[in-house]
Amino acid sequence: MNSDVLLSISDLYKAFGGVAATNQVTLDILDREVHAIIGPNGAGKTTLVSQLTGVLMPDAGQITFKGNDITYMPAHRRPHLGMARSFQITSIIHDMTVLENVALAIQAKAGHSYRFWRSADSDQNLTGPAMEALRGVGLEAQAMQIAGPLSHGEHRQLEMAMVMATAPVLVLLDEPTAGMGQEDSTRMIAALQVLKGSCTIILVEHDMDAVFALADRITVLVEGRVIATGKPDAIRSDETVRQAYLGEELEAVTDVPGSGSSGTVRHVC
Repeated sequence: MNSDVLLSISDLYKAFGGVAATNQVTLDILDREVHAIIGPNGAGKTTLVSQLTGVLMPDAGQITFKGNDITYMPAHRRPHLGMARSFQITSIIHDMTVLENVALAIQAKAGHSYRFWRSADSDQNLTGPAMEALRGVGLEAQAMQIAGPLSHGEHRQLEMAMVMATAPVLVLLDEPTAGMGQEDSTRMIAALQVLKGSCTIILVEHDMDAVFALADRITVLVEGRVIATGKPDAIRSDETVRQAYLGEELEAVTDVPGSGSSGTVRHVC
């Protein structure tokens, strides 16, 4: 296996009621890349991510992480290998401060009991890394605010900080900009751009602005199958992708600043 490959997926198959949700999916995720998974609704994106995190077990195929076969490893063991799924491992406690939430995530990753929290909230071993994580997602100024009243976008940023504070090797982000307005979405994309290169990110996202701004490579799923994998410009110009996905699921067409192309990117619903 290529030494740059962090996660290898081979012939992954999962069916529900005879319908294949992932159908012979084969894909390599490279170390420290942002790899976007896109496709129309029902393409199998969430099913794929659920198999990678152990929430669902495949019917066939193999998943290898850091050279180890994790195909049937229980979900609760995978975070200890350095795998994190944003909405799976984060749970904001609304009556705690933003800083306390992130410090608690660090404490939980270390295996400490929640009952020790009150004696740990001033521990620099927790609050130092917590502040660094908040700085990375642009929430440093809100550190001492109670988490509950934050906006939806700020909650998602806080969840991101809670994930990154645990120093994961691989982060799986399922629709990180979902439900956000333009301002919050722009802020989230900026935060993710800062995080690029610090770990490997698998990004499942419908917002094509976010995908083309962030992704080093893109994989397109349609009806459970991989129809293309490549760099953003190659995916944008791929006729098979345009016919199967980008050209059919069109709501709006916008130019993407800094994409290195004069072409257009489609927002997909």
